[in-house]
Amino acid sequence: MSNFFDYGFDNIKPSIELPKPIVKEHDGVLVVRDDLLDGGTKRRAFNYYIESVTADEFVYASPREGYAQLSLAYVCKDLGKKATVFVPKGERHWLTTESIKLGAKIIEVPMGYLNVIQSAAKQYVGKTKGSHLIPFGGDHPIIIEAMKNTALSLNIEPPKEVWTVMSSGVLSRGLQLAWPDAKVYGVRIGHNTTEREKGRAEIFLSKYKFNQECKKIERPPFPSSLTYDSKAWEFIKEHASKGALFWNVGK
Repeated sequence: MSNFFDYGFDNIKPSIELPKPIVKEHDGVLVVRDDLLDGGTKRRAFNYYIESVTADEFVYASPREGYAQLSLAYVCKDLGKKATVFVPKGERHWLTTESIKLGAKIIEVPMGYLNVIQSAAKQYVGKTKGSHLIPFGGDHPIIIEAMKNTALSLNIEPPKEVWTVMSSGVLSRGLQLAWPDAKVYGVRIGHNTTEREKGRAEIFLSKYKFNQECKKIERPPFPSSLTYDSKAWEFIKEHASKGALFWNVGK
């Protein structure tokens, strides 16, 4: 494994220990079922990251359907921090509604293209003492290291083949670090993933836009985000080897 992936945060230990991911077999594929964890995989990532930063309020710019808003709301509730999420103005996704129930502050941005939302969140942090902006997609070495550590905590043999949905590539790069000998595939949605972001993963391109739900016939036989993870299943069914591992980040 290249030193590109050697971030050196192995000793980070969050004060709140979340349950280990559950792995189940579905149609010959090992599936990491983080749909069984409220807040999904990014809750694990933020659980590490937030404790590494001195701040009272954590701010994130989210697409309407972005799962990270819910993950952040759970972690901030757990750790006694304030979660503030910028989203496009308009019809609220269920993820936003659940985030509000957990205590998150939601700021709606008119004309909510992602770059506009990110700019608004950045300006807010610049004016708000004690606040901290989380990088989009959680693209930070500590979060990548958290994903590596989570993967290594699984009670399984190192997989020979690994699949994820890929946007900013954070989860995939963490798994690449954990399992350096595995063949890695990413199904790209909603983001023009760069060479740096994809690492050594080979890419398949989903036909769906980020905010589109995949057809029922293409969905996996377990709860999976209809605008995210579900879009990988048709590629896995067609191209994955028996015993391949798929990381399902949420429901």
